[in-house]
Amino acid sequence: MSRTVLLNPGPVNVTDKVRQALMLPDLCHREKEFSDLMAAIRTKLLKAFNIEEEYTSVLVSGSGTAALEMAVSSCLSPNRSMLVIENGVYGERIRKICDIYRFNYHSIKMDWGKPPNLEDIERKLQQNPDIEVVTLVHHETTTGLLNPLKEIGELARCYKKIFLADCISSLAGDEVDFTSCSIDIAVGTANKCIQAFSGVSFVLFRKKDLERLNKIPERTLYFNLTGYHTAQDKGELLFTPAIPAHYALDVALDELIDETVAGRVQRYAAAAKFLRDGFKDIRLEFLISEGWRSNCLTGLLLPKGMSYEELHGELKANGFIIYAGQGKLSNRIFRIANMGDITHQEFQRLLKVLGKIC
Repeated sequence: MSRTVLLNPGPVNVTDKVRQALMLPDLCHREKEFSDLMAAIRTKLLKAFNIEEEYTSVLVSGSGTAALEMAVSSCLSPNRSMLVIENGVYGERIRKICDIYRFNYHSIKMDWGKPPNLEDIERKLQQNPDIEVVTLVHHETTTGLLNPLKEIGELARCYKKIFLADCISSLAGDEVDFTSCSIDIAVGTANKCIQAFSGVSFVLFRKKDLERLNKIPERTLYFNLTGYHTAQDKGELLFTPAIPAHYALDVALDELIDETVAGRVQRYAAAAKFLRDGFKDIRLEFLISEGWRSNCLTGLLLPKGMSYEELHGELKANGFIIYAGQGKLSNRIFRIANMGDITHQEFQRLLKVLGKIC
């Protein structure tokens, strides 16, 4: 029997080797063996993205949103503000975190799927010198839009701001050059393009920013970034981690380093092109214009006369899981991701099945 192919943007299909890592022996997180495992993962994250010299890493047990809340809640100095760029659910999520922590912030809101205007961002930076941190979701999986990471990072650097990038759905799937994109803080997770399991996520940030971050008052018990960093540098933990997910992430990072990030980005890009050529042949309509689409996910308009529930049910019966639109797009679109360990033959079979249904 064919396996179920996950075409949702995480969790993803993983290799047998990563899956087998979940079955490693039971381990107490207070033992040296886990400290060594944690240290290896933190080092491999930096090695994979070739940022060992300038950056450090912090692990947190939880979904990508756990690491995002850790980064957002821990990076803003008192009496300063944050610039939040919103053009999808996940940009809006950053704003919600700001609301919960009662941060001062300025937001730039666009329709979902519409790229930000750089002139609007620069105007906000000029008019509001209190802004300390600029935040952006790189890949907005709400629509499949890839936001202009490099250009916005350059603006942040020009105005001497901290640039925080939510790269949860783009790291190792779309190109992320930490140097040219001027990223100061990046958020990622195990269960998307890194091809591991849900349960552990991470924050990468510049070592030189640690002095500033240490001066920021602690605002949260579980998500304090510098508290985790201090403990993990000593080989210690603040709270009980998701141990099996760490085992799997360690193996997944070995696979990523062997493939190389550039190699995986290229593989995902080739898969996206193959699928999109097939979608055109089926005469499906794209939500996002060419040139703005990520390598990892495609938003498509639902075929006329067909509900998402019908389409999802037909595809699930054939071994494929797709994703619904969110919010105001829930009755208009469906989403197909090509993250994870999926073969070319499985993509071919998807197009064949989708063509018959549509």
